[in-house]
Amino acid sequence: MTSRSRNLLLAFGALGLGAASTSSYVHYRLLEDPSYASFCDINTTVSCTQAYLSQYGSVSGVPVALAGVLFFALVLVLAGLAGRRASASSENAPGYIFALSTVGLAMVLYLGWASYFVLKAFCVLCAITYVAVIAIFIISGGATTFPMTTLPRRALRDLRTLVTSPIALVVLLLFLGGAGALLAYFPHAGGSTQGAAPSYPPLTSEQRVSLEKWWDVQPKIDIPIPDQHVKVVVLKFSDYMCPHCRQSEELYRSIFARYEAAGKLKYLFKHFPLEPECNSNAPAGTHFASCEASAAVVMARPAGKEEALSDWIFTNQAGLTVSAVKQAARDVAGVTNFDERYAGALQEVKMDASLGGLLQVGSTPTYFINGRRVVGVYPPQAIEGIIELELKRAK
Repeated sequence: MTSRSRNLLLAFGALGLGAASTSSYVHYRLLEDPSYASFCDINTTVSCTQAYLSQYGSVSGVPVALAGVLFFALVLVLAGLAGRRASASSENAPGYIFALSTVGLAMVLYLGWASYFVLKAFCVLCAITYVAVIAIFIISGGATTFPMTTLPRRALRDLRTLVTSPIALVVLLLFLGGAGALLAYFPHAGGSTQGAAPSYPPLTSEQRVSLEKWWDVQPKIDIPIPDQHVKVVVLKFSDYMCPHCRQSEELYRSIFARYEAAGKLKYLFKHFPLEPECNSNAPAGTHFASCEASAAVVMARPAGKEEALSDWIFTNQAGLTVSAVKQAARDVAGVTNFDERYAGALQEVKMDASLGGLLQVGSTPTYFINGRRVVGVYPPQAIEGIIELELKRAK
């Protein structure tokens, strides 16, 4: 390997490691604190959160960003080994990197397809890792000077050398130990939505004044629902495969429940699946299990399992599939005839989606608080501030 090729591998390895480490940090914060707002969330299209909390952001609950960290760390170790001219294994390092990057290339092509064509979201940090993997694949391929068919034989020879080298064994054990500790320490995707709500600082006086001024200029529309006989009505349009819907559920649930228990607020959940099968207002929707998820929750209501099944679906959102929804409906809510009841339950889902279309809902989650629209995820103290403001004015 030439010095130029090695330096390029080190540079792109470092770039990828930096992006993957930052991705892992952002993903960690999103799992630990649903109120966390990532710096790379610009809108619903340019959004890291949309990618990380989707079904493509984790494998068996383990974020794929961690795999990137381990991949780039290993590339750096191997590229560093290639600089040791005295090592008989140094000439094999480009081949090892090329083999690893071939697997990495297949992974980033799949993730890129899922991000850009399925989720229709652009993740800046993800894109940086994609570029780094592609560059490493090209550079290592050009730097490999022996037939790849000889790589297994070379690997066996290097493995025998490895077990006789105390320093190499220590490095290997440190790498494996670090990888294991990282995977064990990192929270798995799919935490429960039933846990205690995260604490948050109250609004300052200045923030309350600013919030009130902002709220006063928001247009108010008539919501065609029966009178709820309470001072504050919160209407939510939600999609079970929408990461931001799950975030808002975790953030606001305890707030709404507290005011409902006091008889001051009524919270109404409406289905707005981003899937054309049951929502004509989302003709380009790609959330392939959303209609089934919403219908399953409707089916669970007669048995009093609506909330339990809703919790399960949000908790397992990252790996949600149609078959998983059907199995959960059976296990959690006792729905043994899902297919027979599906068409009937879907009518209620379609009615909710039609109401959303009438109110010009364009994305999820969308809230209407006493007729004023709130789109997306706001800090929970802001939502509570709006409720308090509406209660004060109702007096």
